[in-house]
Amino acid sequence: MRAGNDVMKQASGNIARRTKGDIRALLEAVADPEIPVLSVIDLGIVRDIRILDDGVEVAVAPTYTGCPATEVIERMIVAELQRNGVNGARIKRVLSPPWTTDWLTDEGRRKLTAYGIAPPEGGVSKRRMLTPAVNVGCPRCAAVDTTRVSEFGSTPCKASYKCNACLEPFEYFKCI
Repeated sequence: MRAGNDVMKQASGNIARRTKGDIRALLEAVADPEIPVLSVIDLGIVRDIRILDDGVEVAVAPTYTGCPATEVIERMIVAELQRNGVNGARIKRVLSPPWTTDWLTDEGRRKLTAYGIAPPEGGVSKRRMLTPAVNVGCPRCAAVDTTRVSEFGSTPCKASYKCNACLEPFEYFKCI
């Protein structure tokens, strides 16, 4: 077999057909440990999937340098693939281009809102990152009359807000 084939050997010696789509579908079950409503696919951190003679290589981009969940996510990906009979799975950490919140899928943004976390507003740019004023809509009532309470929420990638309309607190997934 050649590297890049859609066929790989499993440890049992049986030949099983696994495509990139198959692997991607399995990765939909790997949740972000900090925001469990999102999968690694929803986050957009899975950059590439390569089917190799001796297994699968999954290229993963950390959400930011020093993210405490990076190594946990990588171990979870390998464990999920092994649990589903994909042996020889390994991770390739990809740092360039760096991940941004623009890579969140539309489905991921919907899941964040349903979970009570406001998704990032707009695209990422240097100007955007230097402009602290952002109209963040409340994920509960959709009002835009909100106030940032703290630049940091339960994780460094989120900020704490309150809605001035429904008075509920919520977190905002910051543009990175």
